[in-house]
Amino acid sequence: MLLIDKAGRDWLGGNTYFTAGAFRVAHRGLDHLRPLLEPLPSGAEGAVELPDYDVDAFYRDLCRVTHRRVDPALGRLVAEESLEALTWLHGHGVRFELMFHRQAYEVDGRYRFWGGLAVGAVGGGKELVRAEHEAATRIGVELATGTPLRDLLLDAHGSVQGVRAGPPGGLRDLTAPAVVLACGGFEANPQMRAAHLGPGFDLALVRGTPYNTGDGILAALRAGAQAWGHWSGCHSVPWDAGGPPHGDRELTNRLTKNGYPFGILVDLDGRRFVDEGADLRNYTYARYGAEILRRPGGVAVEIFDAKVSDLLRPEEYHVPGATRAEAGSLSELAAELGIDATGLTETVRSFNAAVTEGHFDPTVKDGKATRGITPPKSNWALPLDTPPYVGYKVTCGVTFTYGGVRVDTDARVLDTSGLPIPGLFAAGELVGGVFSHNYPGGSGLTLGSVLGRRAGRSAAAHSASRAPA
Repeated sequence: MLLIDKAGRDWLGGNTYFTAGAFRVAHRGLDHLRPLLEPLPSGAEGAVELPDYDVDAFYRDLCRVTHRRVDPALGRLVAEESLEALTWLHGHGVRFELMFHRQAYEVDGRYRFWGGLAVGAVGGGKELVRAEHEAATRIGVELATGTPLRDLLLDAHGSVQGVRAGPPGGLRDLTAPAVVLACGGFEANPQMRAAHLGPGFDLALVRGTPYNTGDGILAALRAGAQAWGHWSGCHSVPWDAGGPPHGDRELTNRLTKNGYPFGILVDLDGRRFVDEGADLRNYTYARYGAEILRRPGGVAVEIFDAKVSDLLRPEEYHVPGATRAEAGSLSELAAELGIDATGLTETVRSFNAAVTEGHFDPTVKDGKATRGITPPKSNWALPLDTPPYVGYKVTCGVTFTYGGVRVDTDARVLDTSGLPIPGLFAAGELVGGVFSHNYPGGSGLTLGSVLGRRAGRSAAAHSASRAPA
């Protein structure tokens, strides 16, 4: 088995490397997950509140956030095989833990997990890629880095016979009875972003690898694959405005700024433009980056006061070089971050006056809302009235694109007539039809694992059927 990678060895792992390593998985509570997990931290045993999250709940969340524009067969498959896929990965050396640092808050001495997401790879994406690379090496997978895919090789009947790959001047034809495409979306291609996602997206920052430029999707389309899914949509998050054009291999996902439910998000005119408390963060963060890009200058500012500073995740907000300012007054904060001071002070005055009574609880949609302002804040509304105030300037960070090629539940790539292209399989972010408009946190790695496993089995079966008797 040969794995070719467009990137050099210093960039192995694609976008997986840049993730927090979170996996959305269907389960029946802590005891159901224990065989996968590292031992709980000292003091946590007996203090964990982890609600059941069954297959139906997983699938409902997927349908809800995508406006029900999810391929039902693929969506159910991802939910149903999520635990099986993690168990398989665990058997190959991937270590998992409960994500206390990202998905739980301590309330009354108990750790409450929320938002249908609790499990992550130990060490995040970096460690996940290392473990998977080691597992592949153990079973004899050969790796050819610096070998970009140029095209698929087809026979006279349209069956895939291998790939043409390599750098300029070094192209070669690699024949094989089956090919699995797992090379991401087109998020690192500014021209494709502008053409499909819309004006301004060519200027967005890319959270991950610079090598996901749509090569696999385009090669599959040339071979007759059916374009599928939400081609004008993408996973896009609030991202540090001072971040590099592509992912930082050291900081990885730490440039994300997902604490906005506990403050307000304003543009440079000082005006709010989204409901920061519309839902738990796991169900809104992947679409708010696009909203930020539509604001003047393509940037916005998250603003918090001292009451909520302890709720901001250190791995996201205590980052070297963060585009951050702190001040004793809102007008001083506005001056430091380039916000219109009059607009900001009026926005905060109106917001504070609109906050209703109620009990603040970061682990549930607490209903502590605003009344009489637009946009509303539906949960976690606290007045901004306790200095020092702190602001973080953010922009749009594109993670991956939602459009791609169509596959069936055996991960076979389908042509424009809905028939499998013999010898061609696909998995991961270049598969269309699962995510549209939005995304439930942690489901990308799960999708890649479930379909990757399916694609491998299908490719092996196809290869065996082609072997001489």
